[in-house]
Amino acid sequence: MTYDSDILVIGSGIGGLYFALKAAAFGKVHVVTKKARWESTTNLAQGGIASVMSQSDSYEAHIRDTLAAGAGLCHRDIVEKVVQAGPSCIQELSRIGVGFSGEPDGYDLGREGGHSQNRVVHAADFTGRAIEQALIRATRSHPNIEIYEHHYCVDLITQHHLQNPNGFGPIRVQKEKKPTCFGAYVFDSEEGRVETFRSRVTLMATGGGGRIYFHTTNPEIATADGVAMAYLAGARIGNLEFVQFHPTTLFHPQGNSFLISEAVRGEGGRLILKSGELFMKKYHPMAELAPRDVVARAIDSELKRTGNDCVYLDVTHLGRDFLQVRFPTIFTRCAELGIDMAAQPIPVVPAAHYFCGGVVTDDNGKTDIENLYACGEVAMTGMHGANRLASNSLLEAVAFAKFSAITVEAEIGRIAQPPEIPAWDESGVFDSEEWVIVSHDRHTLTRMMWDYVGIVRSNNRLRKAWERCHLMVRDVREFYRRNPVRVDVVELRNMVTAAQLLIESAIQRRESRGLHYNIDYPHRDDVNYQRDTIIKKEPD
Repeated sequence: MTYDSDILVIGSGIGGLYFALKAAAFGKVHVVTKKARWESTTNLAQGGIASVMSQSDSYEAHIRDTLAAGAGLCHRDIVEKVVQAGPSCIQELSRIGVGFSGEPDGYDLGREGGHSQNRVVHAADFTGRAIEQALIRATRSHPNIEIYEHHYCVDLITQHHLQNPNGFGPIRVQKEKKPTCFGAYVFDSEEGRVETFRSRVTLMATGGGGRIYFHTTNPEIATADGVAMAYLAGARIGNLEFVQFHPTTLFHPQGNSFLISEAVRGEGGRLILKSGELFMKKYHPMAELAPRDVVARAIDSELKRTGNDCVYLDVTHLGRDFLQVRFPTIFTRCAELGIDMAAQPIPVVPAAHYFCGGVVTDDNGKTDIENLYACGEVAMTGMHGANRLASNSLLEAVAFAKFSAITVEAEIGRIAQPPEIPAWDESGVFDSEEWVIVSHDRHTLTRMMWDYVGIVRSNNRLRKAWERCHLMVRDVREFYRRNPVRVDVVELRNMVTAAQLLIESAIQRRESRGLHYNIDYPHRDDVNYQRDTIIKKEPD
């Protein structure tokens, strides 16, 4: 079955849905999402959106804080463009129906690590959920938007998938010619079939890939799908070695990597050891308000030094009434697990949280592939550099969704209707009944990435990870080619592909900068490595 639209959006987080609303003003929009529409990383975002919203703050201060966190790799022009778009994006989200704390009289502005001013606009401690729900309400009622839940993108469609007019196999694309995207092959997991979604423009808003790590704050859907699909289709991938490990996730058997927001430290939470000793002053003058990479490495160092399983985040001095009002979600979840955060410190450990790298785009979200855009965590726009400043992620996602929509509106009239697309071909595949290797390989991959390509890296660990991942990529892709489409197999293909790219990027960067720390190259090297790490697939 073929579904035609002007614009195809892959993913239903803040970037995808905000773009869909904008694009629906000038075209028919299809949104495909691999689970239910509300399941996204946006939905889990607790902290908020960083934006200059007070008289005491300034664009230059926000830009300066972002550049400092990015450790020399932020693209200043992108940072300026996104920061200056912040207030208008906040106002538009308010008009859509997001109820931010402090409205209508003003905004209650929080402060998080790396920020010199209070500028984090939030909805208590469930900002992501508030934004997601408002966007879902708006898109659900829009006549130009159709949302397809439980639809999993398998491959981007380019001219490589088109048939030669003479009938002899697929078209051969000249090496110097850019690929063009005509939509995507999408697996309807409820019907068990691959469908063709044909479009003039496609936007990827597929999120990150935290699930390639054993410990992560990310939802189950975060399997690096967009990065892998775009790479396999011919797009450049940039700065994938910079993975942000959130310093404070709940350490509890039933916690399921529950995030303890950066905002908790911003409000005065103190990190302590089991003995009660404060330790962050040893690592950074800003202590608990240091950038996340510093805090994560400090905790990692203390855990290795002491042999303890976790450290603790103490907020008991802030008082029960304040905690229940400011952090209702965290307070309730901790209470459900027997932790009274008003009376006892919260056990926490770092976990993989955010990919600062991804699919390379220009300043309007365009990728190397014609008619393909990307926004949000899947993209490498130049905003975050080597380390994302807290709460800049939602800001970047909505800003680039806006930039992309403006660009698509100006250009879509010149984009031809896509050609006829051949149906998905499963001839020659068979069910090998060896599906156990999927779960086994996934577990092996996530443990390897955590142990060898985690917070602290080394040449030896990276080399071992590359050797093991190289074999896994070969085996998984062969298994994928031989068997019918299943979501878990395609996810594994994407995970091992992204893991290999991440490892290759880490090997190439022979220094320590931002989120990438290699004990064999412990210092920053601006002479040789103040540049992006770019990887592109060689043409077949």
